[in-house]
Amino acid sequence: MLLDLFIAFFKIGAFTFGGGYAMISVIEQEVVTKKKWLSETEFVDMLGTVQSLPGPISINSSVYVGYKLRGTLGAMVAAIGTALPSFVIILLLAIVFTDVQDHPTIEKIFKGIRPAVVALIVAPLVRLSQKTGITYKTVIIPIAAALLVWKLGISPIYIIIAAATGGLLFNWIKNRKK
Repeated sequence: MLLDLFIAFFKIGAFTFGGGYAMISVIEQEVVTKKKWLSETEFVDMLGTVQSLPGPISINSSVYVGYKLRGTLGAMVAAIGTALPSFVIILLLAIVFTDVQDHPTIEKIFKGIRPAVVALIVAPLVRLSQKTGITYKTVIIPIAAALLVWKLGISPIYIIIAAATGGLLFNWIKNRKK
């Protein structure tokens, strides 16, 4: 099982570009669909948990799954499996990149990767919004939050506090009417 954990998260770490959010669909595919280590509900709950913790989503996810399956050793093995490919790639890039960073072919490669990274981030967002009950009526909330952060520079912390307060107030009013 430990070797299986390492290999699964090594593949996730090796074949995903664009950071933690881009890895979400790959992690879901491996952990929920292929290995069935988590159910879809557990996966959504895991995402909520790991996003609230400091550190990269990919490492936090691997620690969560590894710990769930094999305790502390499983968490360590899964985290190493996730981090090792990036470490090796960054080490190799650091060795050779300074010599080729201005090469036109390298610049074209990175420009070609950008749209793929955006797609890797958007796909799980759409899928997760369907699983969490976001509808066309409630989609205004995440869009408004994103615009407030992006255009007005409001801290996400204030938006989270306002959303939590709004949710509590909404439920209080709703329950009071009963």
